[in-house]
Amino acid sequence: QVTLVESGGGLVQAGGSLRLSCAASGDTICISAMGWYRQAPGKERELVARITSGGLANYAPSMRGRFTISRDNAKNTVALQMNSLKPEDTAVYYCHVDTVTAAPYRALEVWGQGTLVTVSS
Repeated sequence: QVTLVESGGGLVQAGGSLRLSCAASGDTICISAMGWYRQAPGKERELVARITSGGLANYAPSMRGRFTISRDNAKNTVALQMNSLKPEDTAVYYCHVDTVTAAPYRALEVWGQGTLVTVSS
């Protein structure tokens, strides 16, 4: 079992920066991809960025160029550096992990509790 804990959310002015961090614990050997999603009030949860165990990253178009995802496999952490923040970035940001085991095969998704990011105009 994997447990995720996010940190780093808070209040920031438009144009500012925040760095989110997510720490995984438990059966971390099973972790494949790690990433961040966000959900604004009244809206569906959306992908922010994902990164594979090999370091290949994908970003949602609106986040590319402003956000950077990184991971430390030794520490079992994933971070999201957010720059040039906009009011529309205001949302609860959730850490997300894909876990996979080979024998027996098992594929599970794990979500953190979320951390609130508020960007003031």
